[in-house]
Amino acid sequence: MKLDLNCDLGEGEPLIRTRALMGWITSANVACGGHAGDLRTMEACARLAKSLGVRLGAHPGPWNRGDFGRGRMQLGPGEFELLLLQQVGALERVAQTNGLQLHHIKLHGALYHASEEDQALAQRYAAVVKHFWPRVKIYARAGGRVARLARRAGLVAWEETFADRAYRDDGTLVPRKEANAVLAETPAVVARVRLLLERGEVTAQSGKRLVLRPQTLCIHSDTPQATQWARVVAKELHRDPGATSGGRDAIRPIRGRA
Repeated sequence: MKLDLNCDLGEGEPLIRTRALMGWITSANVACGGHAGDLRTMEACARLAKSLGVRLGAHPGPWNRGDFGRGRMQLGPGEFELLLLQQVGALERVAQTNGLQLHHIKLHGALYHASEEDQALAQRYAAVVKHFWPRVKIYARAGGRVARLARRAGLVAWEETFADRAYRDDGTLVPRKEANAVLAETPAVVARVRLLLERGEVTAQSGKRLVLRPQTLCIHSDTPQATQWARVVAKELHRDPGATSGGRDAIRPIRGRA
C-alpha cells in the first residue's frame, strides 16, 4: 500500500490556495456545505481534482459554521445518517456531473471525533456507507474505532495520521483549544513524516512513540503553512526511504495517482 496524501479543501480558502494544494496531494476531502463549502466550491474542487488526477472525497461536517464544525455537539444516530445523506449525496451528484467517482468519505472536526468516541455513531456511520456507498472508502483515525467497525462491515478503511497535528499518548489528537495542538515548524513536520516512513511511528506530545499503520496522511488547508508543508511532505513521500526498520512494507511513498 502506498501512502496517500490528503487535504481538507473547499473550506473557504482562496481558489488559488486550493489549486496550489491540489498540485501536491493525492486525495482531496471536499467540504459539502455543513461546516463550510457550497455548490460553487464543490464544483471548483471537482473540476480541479479531475484535471490534476486527484482522488475526490466527501468531507461532511456538523451544520455549524460559527465554530467551523469543531465545537462540541449533540447528534443522534438518525440525525447523523440524514447529515451524511444530504452532504455526501450532494458532493456525489457534483462528482457525477463532472465525470468523477466518489473515492472516499472523511468526517470533519466534531463528527470525526464523536464517531470515534460513540459506538452507536460509529456503527451507524458504517451501516450508512455500506448501504448507500459500498464501494467508497472511509478515511478514519489510525488505530481507532471507526476503521475497525468499517472493516467488520466489509468496507475498505484507510487509516489516517496527521502531519500537522500533535498527538496524545492514547493516539488521539491534542484538542485544538490546548497549546501546541498544531505543529508550528517545518522541521517538525518533516521529522514526523520521516519517522512514520522509516519506523511506522509518530511521536506524541509527551515524547512517547506511537506505532501506527496508516494508509493516508493529512495536511489541513487552514494551517498557515499548508501549501509549503504539502510540497515538503509530498517530496518526502517520493523520497526513497531505503530499508525500513521492522519490515514496514505497508508504508511506501506515492508514485502515482492510481
